[in-house]
Amino acid sequence: MCGIAGLVGRSDEQVSAGDVHRMCETIVHRGPDDEGMYARGPVGLGMRRLSIIDLSGGRQPIHNEDASVWVVFNGEIYNFPELRRELEARGHSFYTHSDTEVIVHLYEEMGAECFTKLRGMFAIALYDERKKSLLLGRDRLGKKPLYYAEHQGRLYFGSEIKAILAVAPELAQVDPEGVLQFFYFGYILDPLSSFKRIRKLPAGSWIEFKNGSLGAAQQYWDVPAYGTYHPANEEECLKELEAEMEEAVRIRLISDVPLGALLSGGVDSSIVVAMMARCSSSPVKTFSIAFNNEKFSEAEHARAVAQRFGTEHHELVVEADIEQTIQHLTGMLEEPFGDSSMIPTYHVSHMARQHVTVALSGDGGDELFAGYDRYLVAMNRQHFDRVPRWLGQAYRKHIHGLVPPSMYGRNFLWSGSLPPAERFLDSVSYLPGLHRERGLFSAEFLEAAQKLPDPWEQGRAWHEHGPGNDPLSRMLYLDTKSYLNGDILVKVDRMSMATSLEMRAPMLDHKFVEWAARLAGEWKFRNGTQKYILKKLAERIGVPREVIYRKKQGFQLPLVDWMRQGLKDDLLHILLEPRATQRGYFRPAAVRSLVEEHVSGRRTRTGAVWSLLMFELWHRNFLEARGYSTQPVGMPLLCPEAGLAAIPNLASTTEPVSGGRP
Repeated sequence: MCGIAGLVGRSDEQVSAGDVHRMCETIVHRGPDDEGMYARGPVGLGMRRLSIIDLSGGRQPIHNEDASVWVVFNGEIYNFPELRRELEARGHSFYTHSDTEVIVHLYEEMGAECFTKLRGMFAIALYDERKKSLLLGRDRLGKKPLYYAEHQGRLYFGSEIKAILAVAPELAQVDPEGVLQFFYFGYILDPLSSFKRIRKLPAGSWIEFKNGSLGAAQQYWDVPAYGTYHPANEEECLKELEAEMEEAVRIRLISDVPLGALLSGGVDSSIVVAMMARCSSSPVKTFSIAFNNEKFSEAEHARAVAQRFGTEHHELVVEADIEQTIQHLTGMLEEPFGDSSMIPTYHVSHMARQHVTVALSGDGGDELFAGYDRYLVAMNRQHFDRVPRWLGQAYRKHIHGLVPPSMYGRNFLWSGSLPPAERFLDSVSYLPGLHRERGLFSAEFLEAAQKLPDPWEQGRAWHEHGPGNDPLSRMLYLDTKSYLNGDILVKVDRMSMATSLEMRAPMLDHKFVEWAARLAGEWKFRNGTQKYILKKLAERIGVPREVIYRKKQGFQLPLVDWMRQGLKDDLLHILLEPRATQRGYFRPAAVRSLVEEHVSGRRTRTGAVWSLLMFELWHRNFLEARGYSTQPVGMPLLCPEAGLAAIPNLASTTEPVSGGRP
């Protein structure tokens, strides 16, 4: 596991090793063990290494026999032993025992098609000296990040945006389209980022920079057609599921360093721990988070699983005093990110790193087997499909704006007026400013935002034209392409890598994903029971029934209570300060009303308030702390007095703002 970075300049340029080093310094947390560089002519490749396999010999960049192909790589290739044997049989010579080296030889055999043979998680940058081309590739589900930017004849790339901005700070231009997506979803979808000129390589894709020109991204994988496999009976289904799951776990136990598991006390992570215990000769190390508020804490269930499978269990209680953590993380993240579960993910990763270097998680089970409550809600609201489209449009255009924002049922009425795809998208949107939450935003921002692409456009396309023919499969595919990729995997990668911990997700093994997608929907959602067959598997392998058949909690903070107690004074006041209200995105009175409504207990608006807070802290702790402009590209200045000149001593600020105050 590593962080990678680099650039390709114009043909007459000489890339400085110092520039590559500066890029790598920004991602030391991803690879604290070593740094490696290739700098020759117009090309510079760099990496920071977290040593997992071949500790002494796997130093990157890695090259082929005649040193004409060079690679830097972030991730793990789990089928590298088989690939190595095949390549050696074809005459290739290896000089390391690392998984990285199979990539260069596989590229020699297959070119860009080499990505289709790799089983694992990866972000890869491969330079071919003969072709004078740089090939970038990303794993199928998007577990590892890869950003790139083309600027003035050069191509920059990195595991994080910070690496690119280290040598091209002029690219720190806020993208209004990315910002609008954040307001909707709490994250930014591929291929956009928070910066106009910097893009994410979409999951399951590769792109080539050759002769000073960047080609179009090419998709090499997608989720297969849903619901095409119908097992003869439950026993047959369970046998296959068990075998697929065991293999996905087993191949992720390859490591030359200590390894453990994050145990939330839910079904998915419990299954992973059970399989690890089956495949391991020594007790599995497990790690979980607890809260003093038992309504949100799953620690009791995690302990039950740990006891059942004889693990070496570690537990950490997270208190409401999280201001310092929030300030730190919003200064580290390059994009606004609205998932509050990043806090417990960070803390459990930090705890696990004290004992292990690699941890397995249960991520992916909800998207594959219909675990989220929103699927149940959506299925129960299918009767709204009978509402004539013209009637729904009339309500949204002429009536909804007249309904008081504080009225109970207001959002329910809006949801009922929408067609199926948009109804589901609305259910996962926090602040859809061009739709039901127009009243929160300033007239200036709305006028500018109306010229941008509709944030729901891509989601509608995934829902309507993806490989699912029934309502449930359409939702699962949409969540896999959006929420899983843009939220869950971003959260897990950034929080684990912030603590130099490698995270592996067996349920997101692409072969397991393909099997689960093809499985008929009746095995995932049956008679109102979500994750039906996965729960049956948990029973089969010994997970305690009280863990399996309880109400889903999710890995989240008790924010509702915290925001009405300590956080109310420590953080929420930030949203009402002139420094925040003068940015021009929102109507100050509407923000105040939203915050007061939540704090008073009249309505629960946790997601919306948290998103606003994360957006403001991103401005303060990332953009302003580094001297970057906060003005979105191509938008009129939303509020002139909110410019950098209005912030005292900003030019000398180099660290995240202490306490979130001016």
